[in-house]
Amino acid sequence: MVAIQSVGVIGAGTMGNGIAHVAARSGLKVILHDVEQRSLDRAISTITKNLDREIAKGKISVDDKSSALSRITPTIRNTAIAEADFIIEAVIEDFGTKSKVFQAMDQIARPGAILASNTSSISITKLASRTKRADKVIGMHFMNPVPMMPLVEIVKGLATSDETYQITKQLAASLGKTPVEVNDFPGFVSNRVLMPMINEAIYCVMEGVGTVEAVDSIMKLGMNHPMGPLSLADLIGLDVCLDIMEVLHSGLGDSKYRPCPLLRKMVDAGRLGRKSGQGFYKY
Repeated sequence: MVAIQSVGVIGAGTMGNGIAHVAARSGLKVILHDVEQRSLDRAISTITKNLDREIAKGKISVDDKSSALSRITPTIRNTAIAEADFIIEAVIEDFGTKSKVFQAMDQIARPGAILASNTSSISITKLASRTKRADKVIGMHFMNPVPMMPLVEIVKGLATSDETYQITKQLAASLGKTPVEVNDFPGFVSNRVLMPMINEAIYCVMEGVGTVEAVDSIMKLGMNHPMGPLSLADLIGLDVCLDIMEVLHSGLGDSKYRPCPLLRKMVDAGRLGRKSGQGFYKY
């Protein structure tokens, strides 16, 4: 089986910089690509802060931090990913955008390289159809925050080969993650279960069943959830929650996945959660 030495990460946002962090910390060379230099600068700053937190907790040494940072090459040239053995796309949760990235990666990446998507809901089979290497396309859905969360959902498309799956599973394990295989359906398992719960929590607020604080308190204290669904929605980003609900609604054709009107209204107002400073809570 091919041993992965270098990973290309497309997109330096929250998920992309988290993936770059764990890959570099695990000893892999990382090529981190974004279209904007400021996004790359912000990503390196975030990775540095997160490594400092790990030093403070005694998880890594100062030398480990320096070594990890030295293994990350930030670049605005997408052609640099030609050097990577394995490429992970982590751009916004929009099929049109991801589709363009996959078409470009397919042309730039070396013939044997695997192309993975960190999508949380979009069809891997559909993304694979935009390439000439459908057997080497797979989903690798990391959880947020990537350095802390142990799960990676491994999503096989219709044409994904067993070799691609085994290499991806091995890579996830080498990053200290627990890979769990699922099949290619809208939302996979994680978001098919999670997002309707969040959506229903928003309906509870909209319909006056309970306040934001009440809904979160009940789920934390009564169901032993570490975080209430509305706090979690703010962390994920309300725009991301809406995008995933739209994928579930259109992909499964069931009215139970209809996005809550209050969720739409908040996204329209720019209240996206933590990243905008206000969602169900103020930050």
